[in-house]
Amino acid sequence: MEPVYASVITFARAVFALQGLRITVSGAENVPATGGAVMAVNHTGYLDFALAGEVARRSGRLVRFMAKEQVFRHPVSGPLMRGMHHIPVDRDAGAASYRAAVQALRAGEIVGVFPEATISRSFELKEFKSGAVRMAAAAGVPLLPTVIWGSQRIWTKDHPKRLGRTRTPVILSVGAPIPVSRKDDQEVMLRSLRKAMTELLHAAQDAYPPLTGDDLKYLPARLGGTAPTPERAAEMDLAESAARAAKRAGTGPN
Repeated sequence: MEPVYASVITFARAVFALQGLRITVSGAENVPATGGAVMAVNHTGYLDFALAGEVARRSGRLVRFMAKEQVFRHPVSGPLMRGMHHIPVDRDAGAASYRAAVQALRAGEIVGVFPEATISRSFELKEFKSGAVRMAAAAGVPLLPTVIWGSQRIWTKDHPKRLGRTRTPVILSVGAPIPVSRKDDQEVMLRSLRKAMTELLHAAQDAYPPLTGDDLKYLPARLGGTAPTPERAAEMDLAESAARAAKRAGTGPN
């Protein structure tokens, strides 16, 4: 295994063990032993990169994640991300990262993508970007629908970190690969991906230990939790994006 990636995996697994995370993996056999694939993952917490990587590790594979370029400019995370051959994404000019991802897929790599682009505050699936399907079609590789449930209780937006020994249950599920070709209607394939991930997510939620009390904030409103509804979460995302844009333009609060 690659030395930088191996070191990061060892560190991440040690952190998971110290936290006492109770990780359940299903569908690991759906991760192909060889060849390229686009691993499409839902996004509810900041540890989702490491957790999705754990699914692939158990199948003897590494994942090259697409991540915002700011992470690559950080003095600590930057060298690690480059050492693990992850793919930087410039959201204002994504053509280069798209080409790099397709090249990696054609070379037989698994590329990890969060089709929602950002963390879901509602803990439901947000609208999907089309990049995962387009890359899979261009490279002639399958989509791997993958969901994580429980990571939002460790570290997510709008809530404090819970990084001690929490013994938090986390469910990781990989569905059957979805073949994609250039001839397929990409909108149809995007709906197929979303349907597969929705079914996986609902199954994981049904299998998860019941949440009560203050932990209801980590549960979707649809299930009786106090997380924002998807509509309210979308409003919060827009406000956050506007605030970031204003700050970049020098018109927002310092």
